[in-house]
Amino acid sequence: MVQKESARRGRPRSYDPDTALANAMAVFWHAGYSGTSLDDITAGTGMNRPSLYGAFGDKRALYLHTLERYRALGRAAFAAALSPDRPLREALRQVYDTALTVYYAGDAGARGCFLIGTALVESVNDADVRKMLRDALREFDAAFKARFLTARDRGELPRDADASVLATLASALLYTLAIRSRAGEPRKALEAMIDPVLDLICGKPPRRR
Repeated sequence: MVQKESARRGRPRSYDPDTALANAMAVFWHAGYSGTSLDDITAGTGMNRPSLYGAFGDKRALYLHTLERYRALGRAAFAAALSPDRPLREALRQVYDTALTVYYAGDAGARGCFLIGTALVESVNDADVRKMLRDALREFDAAFKARFLTARDRGELPRDADASVLATLASALLYTLAIRSRAGEPRKALEAMIDPVLDLICGKPPRRR
């Protein structure tokens, strides 16, 4: 019979994993993976190198953890925004408004999307990053497509509407917002792109008399 340990030996863990990942993600978000040093990460997280290695592995492993965290947050945000409890047009606008709020929330200015802004560069030479990026983009398409299928069944879209094509269009706008915000374009300029795309997907709303 193996006796269970009542407590682990050594000092108790003095950091919160999610907070540490959030802080590490902010550092990578600012300078990208290649432009971020371990010193930058230790300064941003308040953890020394042995603690970082013990908690997350090396720099690459830590970066992969931050990508997973961002994907999980994005998945939850998509599910909330695309809820079938709200009309399709309102749901799509919620997706883009939420995304823009994230893209423009950087302390140093507009930062764009963490996934697209950092993983695109690293995906060229890192198969794991490339797969994670590809899977994430497919998740966006799938989430949009599922919502469009629901909308079509409810009569919010024509019966012959191609949910896959509409999902590609909806995702394309999201990527455009991510890239152009990172490039420093004003938020109002990007917000002006939303309604024309919503008109293409949902149809133009009736004019008020």
